[in-house]
Amino acid sequence: MSRVRERKSWMRNKEERQTFKEEGQVSKEERLKSFGAFLREEEGMGTVEIILIIVVLIGLVIIFKTQLRSLVERVFEKITKDSNTVMS
Repeated sequence: MSRVRERKSWMRNKEERQTFKEEGQVSKEERLKSFGAFLREEEGMGTVEIILIIVVLIGLVIIFKTQLRSLVERVFEKITKDSNTVMS
């Protein structure tokens, strides 16, 4: 008797799943399966990778601070000089 009851329950659930699909709704089981697949997915960047990139960039800025400052000053001086010729 138990197997018959399980089979009927399974068929009813299958019919409910079909109506969910037809109506554009997603069943709880399908949402959990897709969430599990999302957790197993290894695409994209993780927090550790982003933090490492930020640390490397900060380190480069600290190392080349004087060179970057002089470069930026020269660029802005040129922009200012050229903008004065345009405005005249």
